[in-house]
Amino acid sequence: MNQETFNKIWKMMGLRYTSHPWHGISIGAAVPDTVTAFIEVIPSDTVKYEVDKPSGYLKIDRPQKFSNIVPALYGFIPQTYCKENVGKFCMEQTGRTGIMGDDDPLDICVLTEREVTHGNILIQAVPIGGLRMIDGGQADDKIIAVLKQDEVYGHWGDINEIPAPLVDRLRHYFLTYKQLPGETPRCEITHVYGRDEAHEVIRRSQQDYAHYFGNLEADLSKALLEEFNSGNQKK
Repeated sequence: MNQETFNKIWKMMGLRYTSHPWHGISIGAAVPDTVTAFIEVIPSDTVKYEVDKPSGYLKIDRPQKFSNIVPALYGFIPQTYCKENVGKFCMEQTGRTGIMGDDDPLDICVLTEREVTHGNILIQAVPIGGLRMIDGGQADDKIIAVLKQDEVYGHWGDINEIPAPLVDRLRHYFLTYKQLPGETPRCEITHVYGRDEAHEVIRRSQQDYAHYFGNLEADLSKALLEEFNSGNQKK
């Protein structure tokens, strides 16, 4: 088996099987200006869905607490991971110590004027900023983006162009969506940052992904070729 044969097999597998939304879908060729986003939750959802990491299927994580609803399309950016590099950047920006990423793909909220009726979809999103959230000592950034070519929100190029009440709504949701009455707050948002900083967080999450997961397609190609060649040598 040569590389060309493997590439054909890989392409046929993509036609036959659904790709894992975290690992099998490209982040996009124009990253960080435009990214692919996998949407798990929409504002009308009364439960929080999230991708089951081993299988790639959506699962119910928990019912939404109280009347809190996510004020935007919410999901993650494929082929990203929040670990050392994301945690290091958070420490650089906050002066804190001992912070790591949260071991998840990078979260993203996507603003759009249009009603989207269900999750489990892919969209093209334009990052314009983010919320630097720390959850239990872990960096849990929320990238804020607009739907590409959105007729109303698509002209926003940086988070400072968004009306303040909308940013406040996003902040309030993420500060309260895990908290029960009487509990000590576990989440804090230290900064609301702009487009350039959001781009850097995305790049750091790509670095973490590359370190821990590498190029899965190349790794699979190498493993199959080695196995095939080993089998031929035994014959």
